[in-house]
Amino acid sequence: MQLLRNKVIAEGIVLSNKVLKVDSFLNHQMDPVLMKEVGKEFTSRFKDEAITRVLTIESSGIAPGIMTALELNVPLIFARKQKSLTLKHDIYVEKVYSFTKQETNEITVAKKFIDPNDRVLIIDDFLANGEAAFGLARIVEQAGAKVVGIGIVIEKSFQPGRQLLLDAGYRVESLVRVAALDNETVTFVEEEDIKEA
Repeated sequence: MQLLRNKVIAEGIVLSNKVLKVDSFLNHQMDPVLMKEVGKEFTSRFKDEAITRVLTIESSGIAPGIMTALELNVPLIFARKQKSLTLKHDIYVEKVYSFTKQETNEITVAKKFIDPNDRVLIIDDFLANGEAAFGLARIVEQAGAKVVGIGIVIEKSFQPGRQLLLDAGYRVESLVRVAALDNETVTFVEEEDIKEA
C-alpha cells in the first residue's frame, strides 16, 4: 500500500533495529484519511470471506479496526487490556506479551459479542512476534467461531510473527512489510521478494 509506505518513510522514526515509532499517524495521533484508506484496503483483500465481526486489541488497533468494520458494515470488537468494573463475568481471557512495552497483559472480550457462527477478521497495528494476533485468535476459537484472516497495518518481517501465524494455518495480509530497521532507515520487503517467497 503505497500511501502507507510513503507515510512510514516521511514520518516513521527508527528507534532501534527492532523498534519503529509511528505515533504521528497510527498509535498516538491518528491520520483519519490514512486510516480510512487502510480500512478500504483490508476490505478489498478480505471481501470474499463473509466477515461478520472485526476484532482488535486496544488501543492502537482501534483506528484501523473501526475503519475496516465501517467498510465491511459489521461490528468492531476490541479486546480490553484494562480491568473494568463492568467486565468481570462471562468473558474470554487470554494473556498477551507486548514486545514494545515488554510486559504481559490479560486481554478480555465479553462472551456475548462473539458466537460460534461468527467469521472474524483480526486487525492489528503491528506484527512482530505474533503474540497479540495469537491471543486474539485464541479468544475467537474459545467462542467456537472462525478466524478468517489477520490484517496487519505494519509487519516487521525480520521478526518471526508472520511465519508463526502462517505455520498455525492463519491467512496473514500486511499492508506494509518492513525488511529491516538498520542505520536509522526503514527498508521494505519488495514485491518481487514476496512473490519468490
